[in-house]
Amino acid sequence: MKIIVLDRDGVINFDSDQFIKSPEEWKPIPGSLEAIARLNEAGWRVVVASNQSGVGRGLFDMDTLNAINEKMVKAVGHVGGRIDAVFFCPHAADSTCGCRKPKAGMFIEIAERFNVDLKGMPVVGDSLRDLQAGISVGCRPCLVLTGKGPKTRLDPALPPETTIYPDLAAVAAELTA
Repeated sequence: MKIIVLDRDGVINFDSDQFIKSPEEWKPIPGSLEAIARLNEAGWRVVVASNQSGVGRGLFDMDTLNAINEKMVKAVGHVGGRIDAVFFCPHAADSTCGCRKPKAGMFIEIAERFNVDLKGMPVVGDSLRDLQAGISVGCRPCLVLTGKGPKTRLDPALPPETTIYPDLAAVAAELTA
């Protein structure tokens, strides 16, 4: 089974320093939905793993988060793709939970849910913590230069094995070539 793990904000949709707090604020990055459909067509299962500390901070509730994710899933469906699962950490940034990236909790859950080995599985993110979470369980880090990607690219802690792409469409193009 081929699985790819994507961060949400800054990879699939435009990010905001004020958080994506409503379905109306969720706007896809051009080409990202089609990239997911292309991955699906090539046999990839697409899983989203996203920190959503806005819930823990009280900026929006679980119903709103579910509505945002539902909009994303439907938008992908409209272009012929699908998201196989959405994992998220609702805890605030100061939480000691095990699921908030850069910790590996969501990735361990993904491995258990899909009964897969994570070694070599691509993880696509725009921030260092997205990549660190994946690397900690053997995933292959892919940085996109959307969202926080340009800033992350300059981080001296960026793992040397990271492959850098302009956007999710470029990741999909390489993985489906």
